[in-house]
Amino acid sequence: MSQTTQRLATIALTGRVLGALYYQAPTSQDVATLYTTLEDPEWVKQWPVQHEELAVIAQQMADGFSYSQESLSEAWQRLFIGPYALPASPWGSVYLDKENVLFGDSMLELRQWMRENDIANEQESNEPDDHIGLLLMLAAWLAEEGLVQKVDELLAWHILPWSGRFLELFIANAQHPFYQALGELTQSTLAEWRKEMLIPVANKELYF
Repeated sequence: MSQTTQRLATIALTGRVLGALYYQAPTSQDVATLYTTLEDPEWVKQWPVQHEELAVIAQQMADGFSYSQESLSEAWQRLFIGPYALPASPWGSVYLDKENVLFGDSMLELRQWMRENDIANEQESNEPDDHIGLLLMLAAWLAEEGLVQKVDELLAWHILPWSGRFLELFIANAQHPFYQALGELTQSTLAEWRKEMLIPVANKELYF
């Protein structure tokens, strides 16, 4: 397997998993099997991005299933839906737009890029496309299609300029072992995705 093929396979698998965890509620049938897998720390043996903290992260995720202060579903609701202010907004334009708004200019740029590349928005709701979960799953889909250039454009222009700040806030404020571990796993995984990129990451000002 070539290095590029290996990289795309890694992005396809890890992007699908991480994206779903950010975007789908733990009660959703679509992710039931995924959560069952993560309950057993042995999944680390199959994870394609290996590093020294992975076993600790996996154990922390497993501990999250029996965390007495808040269930996974309650934590997901608090972190991604509300009703109170979200500890770390999962939408890119909140970080990239001066007004910290949803549907900001950066989100419109993403939509324009998607249109130019014939990438359909298949979400049923009129939700911003720059949700971290949607973007990770989009990267996975592009990788599955073998579109190396498009994967790198998406990363360089629409994910990596703000994802570091999001993850920093998410880890600091998650207040739940599973989601803190998810943030750390995403950090290490995106660092690996970035290694082989041929396009420099866009230097965008962050406002949040």
